[in-house]
Amino acid sequence: QVQLVESGGGLVQPGGSLRLSCAASGSIFIFNAMGWYRQAPGKERELVAGITHYGTTNYADSVKGRFTISRDNAKNMVYLQMNSLEAEDTAVYYCNTAPRSVSWGQGTQVTVSS
Repeated sequence: QVQLVESGGGLVQPGGSLRLSCAASGSIFIFNAMGWYRQAPGKERELVAGITHYGTTNYADSVKGRFTISRDNAKNMVYLQMNSLEAEDTAVYYCNTAPRSVSWGQGTQVTVSS
């Protein structure tokens, strides 16, 4: 069964940091590019960071220089290090293949507020 489990979200002050983790089933992880997506209230879900199986990364302009995506192929894990967080980063964060090909997980809430 395909499964994505995100974790690591929480409440953080502006300028703070969080590290998100995603555990993915091996069947969807092997040789697939993976991505972190987010959906803010009233907005559509958007891709904010992607990483190929071999480690090539790309980022949305809004997070470039602040977020870092990484993966551990041996553990079927994907991570998102988020630094210098802003209120506009408040959203539910999801991981999935990039482009998306499987059902969404439950996501993890990130709230940036003082």
